[in-house]
Amino acid sequence: MPDTADKPAPSFGDALAAALDWWRDAGVDGTFVDEPQDWLAAARLAAAAQAPTPQKPLRELIAERDDSPPPPTVSDRSGWPTELAAFADWWLAEPVLAPAGLRRLVPAGPAGAKLMIVVPMPSADDGDTLLSGRAGRLLDAMLAAMGLERGETYIASAIPAHVPMPDWAALRQAGIGDVLLHHIALVAPDRLLILGATSISTLLGNDPPNLAHSLQAINQNPSVIAALPAWDLEAMLARPALKAGFWSRWLDWTGTGT
Repeated sequence: MPDTADKPAPSFGDALAAALDWWRDAGVDGTFVDEPQDWLAAARLAAAAQAPTPQKPLRELIAERDDSPPPPTVSDRSGWPTELAAFADWWLAEPVLAPAGLRRLVPAGPAGAKLMIVVPMPSADDGDTLLSGRAGRLLDAMLAAMGLERGETYIASAIPAHVPMPDWAALRQAGIGDVLLHHIALVAPDRLLILGATSISTLLGNDPPNLAHSLQAINQNPSVIAALPAWDLEAMLARPALKAGFWSRWLDWTGTGT
């Protein structure tokens, strides 16, 4: 047996180092514990810190929008003109009828006209008078075929200026549909031709399924004005077949067909 009597006992540090060397030689180079560890926790915390602020639910956004001030409406009805002669000046001055800076065109024609023609708005190429551009030339040809002249026909628009892509439902909320009905009452025509019935029907508050051909008459106490809804002039220019369909309906409506 080797003589170990003269050798000092190893210190605790030497013993610990020897034990670690033994385990390292055995291939164990890590520390192991029994409790599970979440190795991805730090990465998730870092990602959460960089994530954008979540958007509010749509319901909350709508509620916030509902709290915004209501859109402006046309001035109190008590200030509306009561005679047709005063309507044009009011039409040019009432601020809610059209955005500021747009050129406004006044209606023209006699009170009590045999026919009142209403279009949604002036055409983009109109000059100084309503429907004096390309759509107006089509209207003049239609009036000639009807045996009518501009001078004996009242021609008006639902809004005074050309507005690209107007929101007709919002204009109705602003009271402009009521202005149109008031305008028709001041003119008191025998018949009413509505060119652009879809837009004007929305302006007057008709339900979507009944837009294009729902305006068969306009109630104006104490009388009812017969109305013919039709496509707008721009649509007829783009699709000539619509003109033939309109003419057939015009003949039936006026009783002049053979």
